[in-house]
Amino acid sequence: MATRETATLEKVPVTVITGFLGSGKTTLITHLLRHAGGRRLAVLVNEFGDVGIDGEIIKGCAIAGCPAENIIELTNGCICCTIADAFIPTIEALMALDPRPDHILIETSGLALPKPLVKAFDWPDIRSRITVDGVIALADAEAVAAGRFAPDAEAVDRQRAADPGIDHETPLSEVFEDQIACADIVLLTKADLAGPEAIAKARAIILAEAPRALPIVEVVDGAVDPRVILGLGAAAEDDLDARPSHHDTATDHDHDEFESVVIDLPEQDDPALLAARIVDLAKAQNILRVKGYAAVAGKPMRLLVQAVGARVRHQYDRPWRAGEPRQGRLVVIAEHDDIDAQAIRAALVPPAKAAE
Repeated sequence: MATRETATLEKVPVTVITGFLGSGKTTLITHLLRHAGGRRLAVLVNEFGDVGIDGEIIKGCAIAGCPAENIIELTNGCICCTIADAFIPTIEALMALDPRPDHILIETSGLALPKPLVKAFDWPDIRSRITVDGVIALADAEAVAAGRFAPDAEAVDRQRAADPGIDHETPLSEVFEDQIACADIVLLTKADLAGPEAIAKARAIILAEAPRALPIVEVVDGAVDPRVILGLGAAAEDDLDARPSHHDTATDHDHDEFESVVIDLPEQDDPALLAARIVDLAKAQNILRVKGYAAVAGKPMRLLVQAVGARVRHQYDRPWRAGEPRQGRLVVIAEHDDIDAQAIRAALVPPAKAAE
């Protein structure tokens, strides 16, 4: 039988959870925390934007197996770009917790490339104590089936033949392809919204992008047996060559293609009207993602808002705390050329509301 001393010499497994904006990463992590099976879990959340919405959602779950001090957020910086400055010290802090976590979950931002993060686990300071148990990529079934992140290779070839200087690959497709290429398992999320035909199409697109055979699991509301995705023993840091990336030959990368705007919201009269404004905004300005929360007049609960494109979901998640300002806040994310902060603010906060 292993003693407590020898047990602590075992590497702590880390699961990297990647996926495009709104693919359901936070929902999955919340499910894993609620079905931890006795594991002591810690969570590292990497946000793109100024407001740690995802970390706030997870902390609001009040799960005994993962207390608030086991949840750390990195905001205003893509984790794959801040390895030395942010990631390593954060992992060190999680490893120093007493009791030490049995398993660490890392939720990357929707814009993060997973391979640079996996490479960081080869750093001498942490390699002997921690390992990448697996990389889980989440893909929105409807979005993938619609072809938003996987361009038609034949169409690209025709375009390149007609114009050799054309930029044939969008930033979104690069992010999507890198996430699939680095994955050990792909979770096809929101399968209930997609339907059989779209699911079959999404599967075909993902398998066409994958550099090797990958299991694809359909998931609704993040509900997956933890045994399917935790305990894979992939040691991904030792398997980098099998996980190709568009950026393998680059010394670094940036996310100048994307930008975020934070919008403060006054108290809302009707959640449906707020959702309608988000839908109109997404259609008019090609917005990728909206997430945050709002205060609704006469309601003691905070309204959680999540939107992917023009698809909006909202629900009351927790009571407003004593002394907490009833102030709403939304993070709006889009490609750089589609961000117009003034127009976004005008769309979400009508003049009559702004004047109140």
